[in-house]
Amino acid sequence: MQWTGLNELREKFLTFFESKGHTRLPSFPLVPIDDKSLLLINSGMAPMKKWFLGQATPPSKRVTTCQKCIRTPDIERVGKTSRHGTYFEMLGNFSFGDYFKHEATKWAWEFITEVLELPVDRIWVSIYENDEETKDIWVNEVGVDPGRIVRLGKEDNFWEIGSGPCGPCSEIYFDRGEEFGCGSPTCGVGCDCDRFVEFWNLVFSQFNGDGNDHYTPLEHPNIDTGMGLERLACIMQGVDNLFEVDTVQNIMKHIRQIAGVEYGVDEKTDVSLRVITDHIRSTTFMIGDGVVPQNEGRGYVLRRLLRRAARHGKLLGIKGPFLYQVVDTVIQENETAYPELKQNSEYIKKVVRVEEERFSKTIDQGMELLSEMIDKLESNMEGAILSGEQAFKLYDTFGFPIDLTREIIAEKAIGLDEEGFVKLMEEQKRKAREAHFSKDTVGWKDDSLKDVDVEDEFVGYVQPKAQAKIVAIVKDGETADSITEGDEAVIVLDKTPFYAESGGQVGDTGAIVDGTSVFKVTDCKKSPSGQFMHIGKMESGCLAVNDKVNAAIDEKRRQAIMRNHSCCHLLQAALRDVLGDHVHQAGSYVDDERLRFDFSHFAAMTPEEIAAVEKEVNEKILAGLPICVKEMPIEEAKKMGAMALFGEKYGDTVRVVNMDGYSIEFCGGTHLDNTAKAGLFKIISESSVAAGVRRIEATTGLGVLHLLDDANQVIVKSAENLKLANPSDLVGRTHAVAAELKEKEKELEALSQKMAYGKAEELMKNAKEVCGVRVVGATFSNMKAETVRAMCDTIKEKFPNIVAVLATSSDGKGNICAACGKEAVKMGVHAGKLIKEVAQIAGGNGGGRPDSAMAGVKDIFKMDEAIAAVPAILEKMLGK
Repeated sequence: MQWTGLNELREKFLTFFESKGHTRLPSFPLVPIDDKSLLLINSGMAPMKKWFLGQATPPSKRVTTCQKCIRTPDIERVGKTSRHGTYFEMLGNFSFGDYFKHEATKWAWEFITEVLELPVDRIWVSIYENDEETKDIWVNEVGVDPGRIVRLGKEDNFWEIGSGPCGPCSEIYFDRGEEFGCGSPTCGVGCDCDRFVEFWNLVFSQFNGDGNDHYTPLEHPNIDTGMGLERLACIMQGVDNLFEVDTVQNIMKHIRQIAGVEYGVDEKTDVSLRVITDHIRSTTFMIGDGVVPQNEGRGYVLRRLLRRAARHGKLLGIKGPFLYQVVDTVIQENETAYPELKQNSEYIKKVVRVEEERFSKTIDQGMELLSEMIDKLESNMEGAILSGEQAFKLYDTFGFPIDLTREIIAEKAIGLDEEGFVKLMEEQKRKAREAHFSKDTVGWKDDSLKDVDVEDEFVGYVQPKAQAKIVAIVKDGETADSITEGDEAVIVLDKTPFYAESGGQVGDTGAIVDGTSVFKVTDCKKSPSGQFMHIGKMESGCLAVNDKVNAAIDEKRRQAIMRNHSCCHLLQAALRDVLGDHVHQAGSYVDDERLRFDFSHFAAMTPEEIAAVEKEVNEKILAGLPICVKEMPIEEAKKMGAMALFGEKYGDTVRVVNMDGYSIEFCGGTHLDNTAKAGLFKIISESSVAAGVRRIEATTGLGVLHLLDDANQVIVKSAENLKLANPSDLVGRTHAVAAELKEKEKELEALSQKMAYGKAEELMKNAKEVCGVRVVGATFSNMKAETVRAMCDTIKEKFPNIVAVLATSSDGKGNICAACGKEAVKMGVHAGKLIKEVAQIAGGNGGGRPDSAMAGVKDIFKMDEAIAAVPAILEKMLGK
């Protein structure tokens, strides 16, 4: 065999399977798509679960990929051995109900012996101990020496995870030679030593398992294979482990150059080099796929890897941030297969550097304190334990990850009171939940901004933009000096055009900008101490306290909000005119799409009342009433007849919105200067909120046009579907179609009954006798439950001594029907009781009369098993 680089191996594999009719797909992102069961993609087939389960249609029945993967269960062992790593690539070829064992084995052998030219006398194959079919294929079709085929048990050669598709597998091994063996006479395939390396696993997914050792053959079996790219490269390059593979070794060389150390001279140095090499590969790919450092979830995995790598850099004597430099080499070694890394290189390096800098600020102080703790513990007797309080202090004060603490003290044979640490963490989280972003405000009860000495000025009533200075930044619940790309934070300015959510009106969105540094504002609220909190995320660059910035709202969105808010006032006035003076506002919500207005009223509005209110509001819009907004003493406002929100407390000075005398209300929100700018008004719905409180939802301006467009599209499309040249004929045509459908339904029902009778006759040919009654059972796909019920009814009417249990699945839903003839019922069979027990096997429930019963089931893959259990359940029911 010839030495082959990792990148070349990847391309050879994918090209080979393309030649076998497979569709090459790019690697899926490391962040799972629409799959909450996984934190990160950890295998080649993981992104394709929906295809294997039949929940979605694959782009092709034959697919080949090289999938990026992250696995972290053994993270503490990474570096301590040369075997463990967190990032790897998995080569795979997949069949979704297309080819099976014959092709999978044949092509695997062809690839490794003809393309890679691995010596046949060093290749071994393992099979599941009971899988004679696979052995026969390997020996008689592929031509493998039977002496090189090893049988292994279920733990090694049967792939299943819980319930669902599963099956035997066949693994391919490479014999590295006696010098890598353990010397045991029994050394062979399956031994834990380094001689026999398993590098390709062919999974024959041919059963549906229930998780309890019951297996039903799949109608369309699948192929799922996985071959570790790095492991294959080890074989092809004749090296001992993944850290010596060409692309990985080049990354380590860069780290060695920065640290000024050699590999293979000192074991402690080697451990650190392996940790950094592995972790920087993982983090580069994770950040490239959108993961950012956080304190939970996949973000915590990333932060943990980066900080562990940074700590080992310090152990090598590296001062200051350095990991971001190594990112360039990781990208260089992988950009041919993953060009997106090159495109995102600056972003990836920035995230890595910022995280390194954050960690470096605290790690030195934390290490100093931890060293003092360790010295005191080591001076005591054996069995020393670092307390939960000490570990929590390191975490809480210095940001020292518990995983890092655990790893460092383990090197000194010191234990850790993890239970005590967890209790303190839970207490901190509880306090944080109480203090942070409560339901009605995103301010903190202890108010992180209470010490910010500034009275920020709101200029948003008259201008959409403002030049301002950053006076405070809050990140992770605490004040901060600066924020960088990817950070979620709150910014306080000395002057702002952003309206802060209040009075039912949502906060403004927009941007805070300084050159190329952009903070996207997604909301604006007021803190308990009154500051305007601009909530959002740093999209690019960085910002710091005292920076001069340009703050600008989304003007188009603000205009839409003002249209809806002004119409809220018009709506209240119209409701009082139409329904009476008892109408008072009970709550409201206004955003850029709709307005919601709750009001006191004691009956559902009639269609005529709704039409009258809508008409009046539109008349006031078309009248072009001027809107005057003015601050004045509260007593003066009351004399004008201004309406206040019931129960609301106001100061001595109030803001009054006057729509030419038609509507006069206290309001702190933003408004149009003329009702005509609202355009149009349309009520979408009227409903009950509580006893004596009704709710109207409506929209204005472009929102009304969107509603009209949608309604018109429905009419036009409906007319097209019915082949009508004139949409005005739609009403008459729909009446005719409804009549036709009713007639067709009658015909279909008659046809279904006829089909049911025919199938019933066919089923009776295979009836079995159980305890004196005849039993038929069957499972159908894509048959309606009504048809199955008709079949059961037909069978029981024609055969008095029958018990029929039929199951069907349609549109992902399962149903089971049971029917008993008159004689069977007399003998003691009860269809309702029978169906209940049968359905439970497939995760369902149901019941019914002695002669007829139905049940719904959740697990359609277990319906066959449920039907198979009917005879045993009948025997128990009849007491035999």
